[in-house]
Amino acid sequence: MFTLTAAAIVFSMISSIFAQTVWLAGDSTMAAGGDGAGTNTDGWGQYLSQYLNLPVTNKAVAGTSARSFTSLGLFASLIDDVESGDYVVIEFGHNDGSAGAVDNGDEDAVGDAYNLTATVTEADGSTEVIHTFNFYITNAALSLTAKGAIPIISSQTPDNIWDGNVLAAPSRFVPYAQEVAGNNSLVYIDHYDYVAQAYEALGETTVDTFYPVDHLHTSPTGANVVAEAFVRGLLCSESPLKNFVNSAGEAVPNGCL
Repeated sequence: MFTLTAAAIVFSMISSIFAQTVWLAGDSTMAAGGDGAGTNTDGWGQYLSQYLNLPVTNKAVAGTSARSFTSLGLFASLIDDVESGDYVVIEFGHNDGSAGAVDNGDEDAVGDAYNLTATVTEADGSTEVIHTFNFYITNAALSLTAKGAIPIISSQTPDNIWDGNVLAAPSRFVPYAQEVAGNNSLVYIDHYDYVAQAYEALGETTVDTFYPVDHLHTSPTGANVVAEAFVRGLLCSESPLKNFVNSAGEAVPNGCL
């Protein structure tokens, strides 16, 4: 009997063979031009294509969060653009934290429950009901899946903040990303830990040179290291996208975690 499980496996195999494009959705740490302020920064998404045998379209936008990527219509536009068999890497977290007394348009409701909401106050005194990180990412991923695309949930990258010889502990959005992937049977790449592995191997002195402006936005050299770390995580994952990693990607440093 041709079961639903067998059908899902066949669809995954067909999708991996006929995949057309890798799309990227994220914030300034992924986006072209990094912080977008004309500084010598760049996002890691600009360096991924050299490691893959598929074209990469970087749709990341500086300053966005899971919520604002939704409210600005950026996820909707991406969902319209993808085709069946395309891969979509989703990575947010840096701008999703609480904003304080006045909403900044990016903050998510605190917590990981899909149905949890919060009411925030806008600068003009009006209020808005917002949802959790998990809500926004889950909805985007499910909409992409419905079009036949293959979402990959990636955790946010680290800031250049150290605790002795290791990077500081990750924010709550790293385990949130893992939860979204697990709850929806999607591939998860712990980009935070793979970047941390690369950075700690290089040492703080070297890594400091990757951050010309602040502790968040990487130089082109740093962005390439972050891209390499993503590729290492991809190679260590169960994603069929790893079958499209080229020889340069196969040679990226470090090992599986």
